[in-house]
Amino acid sequence: MKYILPVFVIVVLIAGFVKKVGVYDSFVEGSRQSVKLLLEIFPFICAVLIAVELFSLSGLNAYFSRFLAPLFNLLGIPTELCELVVIRPLSGNGSIAILENIYKTYGADSYIARCGSVIVGASETVFYIATVYFSTTKVKKLRYAIPVSLFSCYLGAVVACLLCRFI
Repeated sequence: MKYILPVFVIVVLIAGFVKKVGVYDSFVEGSRQSVKLLLEIFPFICAVLIAVELFSLSGLNAYFSRFLAPLFNLLGIPTELCELVVIRPLSGNGSIAILENIYKTYGADSYIARCGSVIVGASETVFYIATVYFSTTKVKKLRYAIPVSLFSCYLGAVVACLLCRFI
């Protein structure tokens, strides 16, 4: 296992030599482009992170979770996971913190913890990913990208809880 990275580097160097590519020059150019990309998308990422933090600190996430709890219960998602399901598309770190609290409260082997683990593992931070991708492609009209992504995320949570019932 500890040899994977050195072997990978050697394979890249050999492939570059065989194809007569300047590996070092290509690496430097790729680094230059990545710094440029980072500077282009940083304002978008910063805006999303600030919005997510404001959503959490204002208490809107808790209110939103309480509002959606009956719907989530109807769909088979335990009430204890409502805040996790709401925050997951917004914040990866926030959802991990909520999941850690679920582990402490209900135990790591409980049904609720298993559901939460599958939800976190099988879903993504929709708004962060959309910000990064759409800011780099300069797409202005997102059309259905965000609603479909959110629907998929919530459908995944329902399926996760359904599957955890049988495991």
